[in-house]
Parts: sequence; structure tokens; C-alpha cells
Amino acid sequence: MPRRKAEKIMQQENINKIEENNAPDEKKSPAFPAGFLWGAAISSYQTEDNNSNSDWYALEMKIKQAGESEINCDYWNQWREYHNLLSELGAKAFRLSLEWPRLEPEEGRFSNKNFQHYREILHDLKDRNIKTVVTFWHWTSPVWFQEKYGFHKKESVEIFSRYGKKIIDELGDLIDIAVILNEPMMPLTFGFLLGKFPPYRRCFFKYKKAFRHLSEAYKIIYDYSKKKFPAVPVGVTILYNYFEPANKNNPLHRLIVGVYKKFWNESFFNSIKDKADYFGLDYYFHYRLALTGRKNENKKISDMGWEIYPEGIYEVLKEIKAKYNLPIYILENGLADKDDKYRAEFIRDHLKYVRQAIEGGIDVRGYFYWSLMDNFEWLHGYAPKFGLVAVDSKTLERKPRKSFYFYKSIIEKNGLE
Repeated sequence: MPRRKAEKIMQQENINKIEENNAPDEKKSPAFPAGFLWGAAISSYQTEDNNSNSDWYALEMKIKQAGESEINCDYWNQWREYHNLLSELGAKAFRLSLEWPRLEPEEGRFSNKNFQHYREILHDLKDRNIKTVVTFWHWTSPVWFQEKYGFHKKESVEIFSRYGKKIIDELGDLIDIAVILNEPMMPLTFGFLLGKFPPYRRCFFKYKKAFRHLSEAYKIIYDYSKKKFPAVPVGVTILYNYFEPANKNNPLHRLIVGVYKKFWNESFFNSIKDKADYFGLDYYFHYRLALTGRKNENKKISDMGWEIYPEGIYEVLKEIKAKYNLPIYILENGLADKDDKYRAEFIRDHLKYVRQAIEGGIDVRGYFYWSLMDNFEWLHGYAPKFGLVAVDSKTLERKPRKSFYFYKSIIEKNGLE
């Protein structure tokens, strides 16, 4: 039997077992496993403000929201206040990222001052008994790197892996879970195929080179981390969408779904899967695909126009289990909801399906809501409001929304009602 066909049969058998284990049982507990990591997530560029050495800041200067990230959340200076909110929430873990443009402002010259600043931030989280989930690269690179190199150039492997090793040397003792790359297919696709993210390329061959170089650099950093801190889990996050055929009986629709899954959901992780201790899942999107495009009903949508489809998280968890059989951390899941109309329901409904997956034997070890506070949403500026905490971008006043307290009650109970 061909290897690929055998793998597909095995994956389907794994999914069938999950379905069997999820037969209705009134005796099942609503609680999550002991030690389940309840958390929230942010990224550096979206919350720290004034990152003028970043390639994304240069992009802001060219488009309509120019300068919006100059005042936004000010996590860089007011991190203690945000950590107080984490403590009030009862968070067991916090996902944050490090800003490469701050840590290596000039090629080969690292900032001891800024490394020490991040040490202070991580120390404070540890003192609060909040586990640190640290992302090394959340899309932003120093201006000098983009101007002279970019990931499509071979030198980028050495340069980026040097940066990753420096993080491990300086901060590795304070990191509980390492996330080397965030959603690599986003900057690869939008930066090298669509030309909307830095470095604004539209070249398939440069995309392939950047893909390969980012994968190679990841593996070098992984090996270095495991040598110095073997107990620390290392991996990436994948923006994993739930694709399904608009007509399941249409072979062309199924073929389209297969192509999308291979390219978007699987291609990068497959390139590094032998050097990943977990699967980091970011779930936001559901698409019903047909020859003419998407066919979603969109009964409920977020302020971004994204369909709210909680059952999709169950489907992708099954797929990930069947393909990779690794521990899974849901490192991002959230919605833009300025009026806080759907957020509590969104969290509850997604967690119902997460719990169902766990009951079916899927090893889900944590859930991180995106995001702790309103922040800078890339090309969309500050308008979308993803936060459990509302932040006035002019005064920086912070106010927990009702959904903040709803999520807090879930964490306190370690489960749903």
C-alpha cells in the first residue's frame, strides 16, 4: 500500500476513535485536567509602542494608520499594571513576545539594557506564579535586517539563529515554553507572495527561499535550546484554519480543500515536525470552499467580519491529533468585539468543544485567549478590539470588560458550568 494512502487511513482511524470516545455520557465532569494552562496572549509590537526600529513601523508611516502604535498600550513601561490584571484574572500562564528590533538595534550589536528589561518582566511573571510562554519572533524584524537581508537571502539563517541563541543565553532560564516563530505562513505568504507585509515581495521563488531559510533557522535554534534547557518545550504556532468542502459530495470541492490544507495548515509544520515538542494552535477561521470561492453562512460575525464558528476548533484539534499526535496548546483564540456582545459566549462555546476534544483523548494542555488587552491589529490599526481589557488609546485607561470576569470564573472553576 502506498505510504501516503496508509497515512490517510491511519489518520481517519484516529479521528474515528476520537468520535467513539465522545459518545454522550452524563457522568463526564465539566472540569478540565489538573494543571491545565489558562492564559492570555499578546505580542510585543502590538502592545509595547514606539518600536520605531521595526520594519512594521516603517510600514505604518506609509499607510493610513501611520503612527498609531506610538501610543497604544504602553506595555513596555506599564507592564506591572497589566500583570496586576493577569493576577486578578487568575491566569496560570501568559504568552508574550520579544521584540527583535529592540534587542538587536544594529547588526551584531545586542542591547544589554533591553535584555535586562525583559528579564525584569519575566521575573515578575514568575514571582506571580504565572508560567511564561515566550515568542521569539512575532513577525517584526529590525529595519537593518529588511534593508540588507530579508529571509529570502541565505545569510538570514545565520543572522536569525544568532538572535535566537542570544535569547536562550540571556533569558532561557526564565522561559517555561518557547515559541520560536508565530504563524510563519502569514509573513511568508503576505510578505513574499502578496506583497502586503514587509518585505513587500511578489515572487514565488523568493517565497520558497524564505520558507526554507526560516525553517532551517528554527531547527538550529531548537537544537540549541534543547542542549541548554532540555526540559523546556520548544515549538511554533500555526494559524490552522478549518477548511471543509461546500459540497462534501463534490470531488472538486474536496480537492480544493486538500490543496488549502496542504499549503496553509500543514506545509510549514511538516518542515519542522521532527523538531517540535508540541503543536501551537491559533484558531480563528472557518471556510467552506467551492470552485466559486467561499460559501460560509456567517450567521454570527466579529467586528472584523470573521465568521464565529466554535465547532471548527473541535474539527482542527481532531485533525492535528490524527496527523501529529503531539501535545497541543491553543495559543491564540479570540475575536474583535468592541461592545463585548459575543466574547463571553465565544469563549464558552469554544471551550465546550475543547473539552469535548480532551474527553475524546486529545492532549490539549492549555488555552490562551487573544488578547489580554486591546492592541494594534497590524494592517487594521487600533480599531478592532480583541481585549478582555478595554484600553483607551489616548489616555491608556484600562478597564476589564464583563467577559474578563466571565473568563476569570472559568479559570477559578477550572472548567465550565
